[in-house]
Amino acid sequence: MVRELWKGNEAIAEAAVRAGAEAFFGYPITPQTELLEYMSRRMPELGRVFLQAESEIGAIHMVYGAACTGVRACSSSSSPGISLMQEGLSYIAGSEVPCVLIDIMRGGPGLGNIQPSQADYFQVTRSAGHGDYHPLVLAPSTVQEAVDLTYHAFDLAFKYRHIVMVVGDGSLGQMMEPVEMPPFQELSSERAEWALTGAQERPPRSISSLYLSAEDLELFNRRLQAKMAVISANEPRYEAFLVDDAEILIVAFGSVGRMAHSAVRKARALGINVGLFRPITLWPFPNEALDRISRRMKHLLVVEMNAGQMLDDVKMVVQGRVPIDFLGRMGGMIPLPDEILAAIPQMQPPMYANGFHLQPVDDLPHN
Repeated sequence: MVRELWKGNEAIAEAAVRAGAEAFFGYPITPQTELLEYMSRRMPELGRVFLQAESEIGAIHMVYGAACTGVRACSSSSSPGISLMQEGLSYIAGSEVPCVLIDIMRGGPGLGNIQPSQADYFQVTRSAGHGDYHPLVLAPSTVQEAVDLTYHAFDLAFKYRHIVMVVGDGSLGQMMEPVEMPPFQELSSERAEWALTGAQERPPRSISSLYLSAEDLELFNRRLQAKMAVISANEPRYEAFLVDDAEILIVAFGSVGRMAHSAVRKARALGINVGLFRPITLWPFPNEALDRISRRMKHLLVVEMNAGQMLDDVKMVVQGRVPIDFLGRMGGMIPLPDEILAAIPQMQPPMYANGFHLQPVDDLPHN
């Protein structure tokens, strides 16, 4: 095993290259610009396509066009840029072509700042373009996991002919960690039977998201829902850390999940039975696993770098059976392990250095 020190953004880019990315279209925006810069050098070295578009809107529509030809097409951006891509993502979903999109989240709303955030949770799981669909969303917590999930994302995209998003934040994109890179996948000249490759030796094909007939559009949407039901059944991923004897469960994803790891270990050293549930797929959310594990708990603590977005999914799973507290930091502030430790219910009443208190969030009656 050979491990090398990689910066997060560049490691993700190299993972995409090794996964067989044949075309990359993007536009610079911090804190993911190093990903695009790396691709601008690496893709031409390998005889593959790199193009800096005139905007994020242009980039995602170039991804759409390339994806229609059956190539492994991808892009990357950060929160405001992902917002600009929403219409194009909906066209891609409505056309059932595969693509991979990397989102290195920053603070918002608006221009916000370039500090790390998890405030794109709603954007990527709920509103990634208009219409009744969800992209498949993967949320790594380490650079190695970001490499592994990016590498796997292309296979998932082609398996389901669907959008797959890998979401990190500015801290994950900028940090450096030892990484073992996966092998290069061989590029195939054969294209899928749906791909637009020229019709000299076959009947014509077309790809479109336009259905003028209400009946036809409903039929398409039923097929789309059936596909997402298969994804929901087969693709949930999560990490459960020290949950077997836990009485208190921390729920956190991405970079906050690794902070929660440290908090759990510190709590255990103090004799407090705390475990961690870390969703790796934000959609499909690992509902069944969280439901099963949470039923054994006396209390849940949800920790995020936002005002409580994943919290909605946790509350829908728990349905008021267990009290839930929430710790959220915003604007690029990262909840550190000692702050999470102080928010664990058995450590209450917590008061943090910046003067705010932990707030209970359950608005449903407890059994």
